[in-house]
Amino acid sequence: MQILAGVGAANPTTTIDILVIAGGGGGGNGSGGGGGGGGYRTNSSLSVTGGVTYTVTVGAGGAVQTKGSDSTFSTITSTGGGFGGNNTIPLNAGDGGSGGGAAYSTLFGSGNTPSTSPSQGNNGGPGTLGSPFSGGGGGGAGGAGGSGGANGGTGGVGTSSSITGTSVGRAGGGAGGSFSGGTGTATDGGGASEVAGTANTGGGGGGSMANGTNGKAGGKGVIILRYLDTFDAAVVTGSPVITSSGGYRIYQFNDSGSIVF
Repeated sequence: MQILAGVGAANPTTTIDILVIAGGGGGGNGSGGGGGGGGYRTNSSLSVTGGVTYTVTVGAGGAVQTKGSDSTFSTITSTGGGFGGNNTIPLNAGDGGSGGGAAYSTLFGSGNTPSTSPSQGNNGGPGTLGSPFSGGGGGGAGGAGGSGGANGGTGGVGTSSSITGTSVGRAGGGAGGSFSGGTGTATDGGGASEVAGTANTGGGGGGSMANGTNGKAGGKGVIILRYLDTFDAAVVTGSPVITSSGGYRIYQFNDSGSIVF
């Protein structure tokens, strides 16, 4: 059980539960790959000190063919999602918390997989060269992106958390695009083909379905923390969404700010 010392409480040091998700990567143009989901990290026993101001940095989603921005709280940094590949330039997909999907003749991006500690996500998927030309899906926090095919590659699944009191999947990869016009699918905040990642999930953006410039941006990240509501409310900046559930005070930062326990 957590013991939180809020402002003015007797014990100035405690632990909190926290979820830190970075911004998702942008999808690629030119039958491009989907963007990777933002890096996904949790800690159920993060030590904090009462009276100290903690900066909360929520990473932005990456623009088209751009890596997402990192999210940071205290000692935890989650890495922005990698961008989707583009065959027109050509441009290999980018590495990130989860890697971007490849365009049909480029390389997919590597995620921060378990071989690199700590794990934050998974690899993007490969593209398909011909019949039809198709981009791979971006990797997600819970699984790798799918290979391109008749439809663009499926975005990798995200990971679910109940830190807010309700189970929500976040940090899914964006779907790749297919030259045939078949739509790739995605879940957990990732965008389908030519659909942007969902804000405050760290979802990757969807890739373009043709040789045009219709890749989409990744979704902004999010930082959520909670502690027992028997202790004092924290002092915050940045207008987080503050709720209570299951005996906890919950602070969801959709934008950057600060908090004092």
